[in-house]
Amino acid sequence: MTELLLAAGVAGVAPWQLVGFCFLLFSLATVTVLAASGVAGIGVLFGLMAGFAPIVMLRGRATHRRSTHAAMWPDAVDNLTSAVRAGLSLPDALIQLGERGPDELRDPFVHFGHDYQSSGRFHQSLDLLKDRLADPTGDRVVEALRIARDVGGGDLGRMLQSLSSFLREDQRTRGEIESRQSWTVTGARLAVAAPWIVLLLMCFQGDAARRFASPTGLLILGGGALTCVVAYRLMLWIGRLPAERRILA
Repeated sequence: MTELLLAAGVAGVAPWQLVGFCFLLFSLATVTVLAASGVAGIGVLFGLMAGFAPIVMLRGRATHRRSTHAAMWPDAVDNLTSAVRAGLSLPDALIQLGERGPDELRDPFVHFGHDYQSSGRFHQSLDLLKDRLADPTGDRVVEALRIARDVGGGDLGRMLQSLSSFLREDQRTRGEIESRQSWTVTGARLAVAAPWIVLLLMCFQGDAARRFASPTGLLILGGGALTCVVAYRLMLWIGRLPAERRILA
């Protein structure tokens, strides 16, 4: 959960607070739907949906943030390359990204400037920068700069330029694939959500909802929930794109 919170860019929230919030939503949804339907099974199912909603939202936010950063990194690397070739030191080149870099990436570099100016420890400030970025591309850039700082990097500008070209090509390819499969993903989500929306509406019709209170009704609910989860996860697995991992974290 700590990694998920970092990847989603949520600061100041501890994992136990996230768990507590999920449990609160589970309890509220369960009690509310149970009061409306009078069927414990329906209440628990919608409670579970509500309880997992923050996790799903954080994963979506992390995916969106990763995509946004991926689109911004080529410009950030170009900016960094220009600064290095202009003769700026590595710390100064990183600090100026907090002022001139892409908007979505400025905040971590602003904090890097504060960390470095207060401590003067370049490597420690880089570690904190990596934690705030929580990004595979950011890891590679940071580690390249760390090595350049330690052993000297005469070809650092050329390496950053090559990295920028690779990132642009990768982003272009991914964008084309994602645009083609987006309608399929949207249709699958709608297909999974539709029966549960109907069931929620049935909760306000007492006689219709109470039919699910029998063992057969509970079995149908459980089987339907399991089928939806398995089918949706299978669809995501089949249509997934390879994602970079933070191997240098």
